[in-house]
Amino acid sequence: MRNDFSDYIVFADESGDHGIKTINPENPIFVLAFCIFRKIDYISVVKQAVAKFKIDFWGHDLVVLHNHEIRKSKGEFSFLFNEELRRIFLHSLNEMIRTIPFSIAATAIDKRYLGSDSSSINPYVLALGSCLQQTIEFLQEKGQQHLLTHIIAESRGKPEDQDLGLAFDQIASQGLPDHYPLNIRFAHKQTNSSGLQMADLVAHPISRHILKKDQPNKAFDIVKEKLLGYPEYEEMGLKCHPLESEKPRLTPRQDADRELPIHL
Repeated sequence: MRNDFSDYIVFADESGDHGIKTINPENPIFVLAFCIFRKIDYISVVKQAVAKFKIDFWGHDLVVLHNHEIRKSKGEFSFLFNEELRRIFLHSLNEMIRTIPFSIAATAIDKRYLGSDSSSINPYVLALGSCLQQTIEFLQEKGQQHLLTHIIAESRGKPEDQDLGLAFDQIASQGLPDHYPLNIRFAHKQTNSSGLQMADLVAHPISRHILKKDQPNKAFDIVKEKLLGYPEYEEMGLKCHPLESEKPRLTPRQDADRELPIHL
């Protein structure tokens, strides 16, 4: 058995569109979430909890948990149009996420405020550098900085993965401590990775919290307890660009949010 691996593994996923040529006024927030698992917990607790959850609701564990499809009751989740089943499902999903052990390093970028030079900014790369820095600090606190830590990101296509890999290498060479061993790998959502599914599930509630902080968000109430530094998670486990103090005041939208209730 190799002894150069760290005790932790990281899974990354996003919420929102990282493009800046056109910005959706309904969802201008891009969030990148790193879910950090201790490997012994990932093997013995997380994967078993996710498998049990799926078997309870489908009778098998082949379903891939996807926040968007859950919220819209699409595909494998069409049974959620039944309000009673939806209530039971969401309660069970929330409790699973609440009880499994992991930490979150997240970065939220409000693309409306990237400034006049936004054409040269890639929100994904900006968020990646921020999440890497948070993760490094976590690993240093755990004494893991000299051991190889793998970061598993959802594949977005071969060209995009190549670009992200180059960005990762550039950030690692310029912004990380010397000889800091981090390695990024890409996996398709259909690989049915429990870690990637957790990252997908937590990213959207963070995005909705940033966009509508004055609205109830039961999902974020659960997720925030996983953020690094909780309860003092702001600018520790959840970094925002730009900071609230740096934003000009916008006229709030008058129309009500017509999406389904914000739950995981």
